[in-house]
Amino acid sequence: MDITPVRTDADHRAALHEIERLWDAREGTDDFNRLEVLSTLVDAYEAKRWPIADLDPVDTIKADMELNGRTLTDLTRIVGKSRATESSSGSDR
Repeated sequence: MDITPVRTDADHRAALHEIERLWDAREGTDDFNRLEVLSTLVDAYEAKRWPIADLDPVDTIKADMELNGRTLTDLTRIVGKSRATESSSGSDR
């Protein structure tokens, strides 16, 4: 199994291409083992290259409401008026 570290975007693209080729490998095979190792390397590279910041819970609620076209009224039905107003900072989003 000739696998090298994923250190660059080019390495990342190549690893993703190989993962796609191996995607249906049967467990217990050399291809499956290669898929598992490459997936771990890609996951580590992506976490370092494109880290996901911790999200503020209120910002997460606001983003979900906006994405799904929900309003303060919708949120109020779920969490109650005082919590909805606190979470939305008074906007009708």
